[in-house]
Amino acid sequence: MIRETVNLIDVCIIGGGVVGLNIAREISRYRLHVCVLEKEEDVGRGCSKANSGIVHGGYSDEPGTLKAELCVAGNRLYEQLDRELHFGYRKTGSLVLAFAAEELPTLEKLLENGRKNGVTGLRIIERQELLLREPHLNPAVLAALLCEAAGVTSPYEFSIALAENSLVNGVDLRLQEEVLAIEPLGGEFHLKTSQESLRAKFVVNCAGIFSDRIAAMVGIDEYRVSPRRGQYVILDKDQNHLVQSVIFQVPSRLGKGILVTPTLHGNLMIGPNAEEIDDKTDVGTDAETLANMVTQARRSVPGFDMRKALTSFAGNRPVSNQKDWVIDDSRIPGFINLIGIDSPGLTAAPAIACKVFAILQQHGLTMEPKPDFQPQRLPIIRKKAADFAGDLNATDPSLHIICRCEQVTEAEILDCLSRGIPVRSLDAVKFRTRAGMGRCQGAFCGPRVRELLSRELAVPSTEICGKGECSSTLVKRARRSDLQKL
Repeated sequence: MIRETVNLIDVCIIGGGVVGLNIAREISRYRLHVCVLEKEEDVGRGCSKANSGIVHGGYSDEPGTLKAELCVAGNRLYEQLDRELHFGYRKTGSLVLAFAAEELPTLEKLLENGRKNGVTGLRIIERQELLLREPHLNPAVLAALLCEAAGVTSPYEFSIALAENSLVNGVDLRLQEEVLAIEPLGGEFHLKTSQESLRAKFVVNCAGIFSDRIAAMVGIDEYRVSPRRGQYVILDKDQNHLVQSVIFQVPSRLGKGILVTPTLHGNLMIGPNAEEIDDKTDVGTDAETLANMVTQARRSVPGFDMRKALTSFAGNRPVSNQKDWVIDDSRIPGFINLIGIDSPGLTAAPAIACKVFAILQQHGLTMEPKPDFQPQRLPIIRKKAADFAGDLNATDPSLHIICRCEQVTEAEILDCLSRGIPVRSLDAVKFRTRAGMGRCQGAFCGPRVRELLSRELAVPSTEICGKGECSSTLVKRARRSDLQKL
């Protein structure tokens, strides 16, 4: 039964990904009724979780574009945001490798772009210095563009942190609410979702891969957003020593190419490729594509061991029919479109939020600051001391180990259940605590997490979704055994 919400919402944000949640958190500083609608069972379940987790430096985008402007501005906000929200961010630097003389002009072009975009700590380094910095690179490398400003983050933890802090500051987060229709009427918007009917003064379309469909609901039909799938492989932490920086190759028209990078939590990651596909929901992986990626990645870092592969995943980047990102108030007053926010969208997301805030202000939305705005959010994952004495049979939740691969305690899982967002699946626990992300990929801790959720939620264990079972789509992935043969 569809229920009707009587109160008028000031700002309704469609899409609970990293862009929408940055906007929600930014405007939660003010006395406004802000609502976020997300069709999935948790936040950050689309492109926001299935990406490289790279905080880009800002040299690859054309000067004068929104991408270039907001990438550089967003990069500069990450350290402060991490101090406040504790989602995890580390500055690593990045390298774009050239292996042939004909690739060297591209490095010069990227250097020029970066300088025009205001990127600092950018220079070209030769083979000798390069191999001193990264001794496990292919010795055939000629030179590289060094960007000291690049880093790595955990995109799904960033989304969760933003959502939790937004809730504390009064944002209304509504999960499993798909927007079905929007009607501009009398200076406001009437929205019909899968759960209710809403009224809002402003609507912000942050629906990612589906943003063209949302725009079309109000008659804006000139946008087309196509999925560009990128597949990835995650390797064990014992491969992490091979690189300290994010390693790129000279880019092509389809993107930044196959990278090799350390992850925030110490794994090694390879990917993504770039596949133009038709199905916006297809985030499967296949061994043949991954084998080709591995071959390309070995051009940069030859020595990684695919027998240490843990898993694969894929995400669809929202590529639009526009030359640049679209962030504007459209021809429908009060309806703000964000179209085609592909890479470097994760990096730019905090700056995108500032831009949308400015648009709302320009259109007369009263911004009265909250004196009690709370910028701080405590982390879920506890950093363990070297002498941490956790035990599989401990009765103290802070010592009771649930996931032995990642040393996740019962206390950490109980904490993630208490922060206002419903956590009802193994995946939701995994993305908050890393339980299930280690070498055994949940074979050991999965039943233990399920039992704990069953106890805390007071529901039968059969009602706890397993890995991927809560998703709205069925995902086909290359088998781990096949990955380890590549």
